[in-house]
Amino acid sequence: MEKRLVIAIVLSVGILYAYSLLFPAPKPHPVAPAATQQAAVTTPTTAPAAPAAGAPGVPGGVALAAVTPQGPVVARDVTVDTDLYTATFSTQGAALKKFVLKKYTDVAGPKGKPEVLINENAPNRFELLTDSRELGILPNSGYAVNTDTLKLSDGQQGTLEFTTMNPQGIVLKKVFTFSGDKYRIGFTQEVRNNGAAAVAGTLHLVQANRLVVDQKESRFEVHGPVTLVGDKAESDKLDKLLKEPKAYTGNVLWSAFNDKYFMEAVIAQKGSIASVKLARPSTDELQRDIASPAISVAPGQAAALNYELYLGPKDLDILKAQGNRLDEVIDYGWFAPIAKPLVAILKFLYKYTGNYGWAIIIITVVLKLLFFPLTHKSYKSMKEMQKLQPKMNELKEKYKNDRDAMNRAVMELYKTHKVNPMGGCLPMVVQIPVFFGLYRALMYSIELRHAPFMLWITDLSAKDPYYVTPLIMGATMFIQQKMTPSNMDPVQAKMMLALPVVFTFMFLNFPSGLVIYWMVNNVLTIVQQAYINKNVK
Repeated sequence: MEKRLVIAIVLSVGILYAYSLLFPAPKPHPVAPAATQQAAVTTPTTAPAAPAAGAPGVPGGVALAAVTPQGPVVARDVTVDTDLYTATFSTQGAALKKFVLKKYTDVAGPKGKPEVLINENAPNRFELLTDSRELGILPNSGYAVNTDTLKLSDGQQGTLEFTTMNPQGIVLKKVFTFSGDKYRIGFTQEVRNNGAAAVAGTLHLVQANRLVVDQKESRFEVHGPVTLVGDKAESDKLDKLLKEPKAYTGNVLWSAFNDKYFMEAVIAQKGSIASVKLARPSTDELQRDIASPAISVAPGQAAALNYELYLGPKDLDILKAQGNRLDEVIDYGWFAPIAKPLVAILKFLYKYTGNYGWAIIIITVVLKLLFFPLTHKSYKSMKEMQKLQPKMNELKEKYKNDRDAMNRAVMELYKTHKVNPMGGCLPMVVQIPVFFGLYRALMYSIELRHAPFMLWITDLSAKDPYYVTPLIMGATMFIQQKMTPSNMDPVQAKMMLALPVVFTFMFLNFPSGLVIYWMVNNVLTIVQQAYINKNVK
């Protein structure tokens, strides 16, 4: 949809100006060194005397009887409740099976229920499963846990500690640290060797993301993995991953799965992510294998890998506060330097209006006023070019068999009448980046999701249910076209008048916030053009 919009705009601008100007007559990521990867591992520490393999206790006093991977697993749920979300873990795999956001709903209005990011019943599809065959840690291992419930509010903090041990005396502890008022979750995996022999291996953190196939809801216009590698956030298309897996190694900062408004991410701390492998074992599942650097643990010692987790909204301010360049998950494209400040201005205006619809209208008016000198100059130049059209036609007829002579005569005509043929084009071109920056800002702002405007528009991120605003937008665009000076021939003029029809059909399913912006911009342009037509002779 966005590509078609770009093409339509480029064509309209090109057809409008190029004819009179140019055609007066029909004419693999670098791999981090091993030393860097090894830096992720906490310096080994001396542990208490190692008990015999399979002993019933581990450091910290957590009993491990009957919770080894080979033993029977009696899974139970562990719940974490904060001001922002409710998370449900399972003692099978010490993994996340459900995550519900409290501040966001699935649909607008009173019928909306809290937004569910994760909801799995199959243990092999739980998230944050740990798999390390070299260390004897299986993803479906049973874990002991320090508590079954954790309730936090305001700035309170709390931890869940899951612990398992295999028959060789290798203990894995998974520690999650929560805050009552933050989406960020601390996460540590500690391997302790209570056995008699040194062990070495890699910890694989397995993320099984359920895919929404053929979903038309606007939330899933963006749907897939993003990996920050080096200086670039890499987005991978799901259809390509179905054909061939993808791997990233070296300097991986985070791995995320996101849709248009929400995301979940595993963030490296001190190089704790060595590689990320992406694959689609089935049409409705994406598997992310997040591997650690190789670790080696001698008897009586331990090594730890630290991460941060983020599960929450793609709110630009919140993501920036997380650090680690997490805000780059929002793809503003080339126009990010313009889009991000516009998002900040939109939020600022909302503080005073309490309505994002009015904030959009205000920002549209402000931008129109800022660009008034440029657009005034542009339309004035187009008006002057229109006056020269009869003389241009005479030259075209006079030199119809000599293109070079005609071009020289046209340039002399411009010089005599002090008309700059680029005067109508360049001021408009300057505004295009700002337009696309605002377009991207409105398209991907979670602030507009379920935000009401007035009357029948109850969700600025959804299409107008009665198509009133797109039709008004098309009508105002048609009026604007009729009022705009043009030196085109009649055939091209008729082609340009067809553009409002094309745009109207394109905008029928666009978010109503975007349509309001374009509609208001058209109305202001009509007023501006009427002023110019009256005052520029």
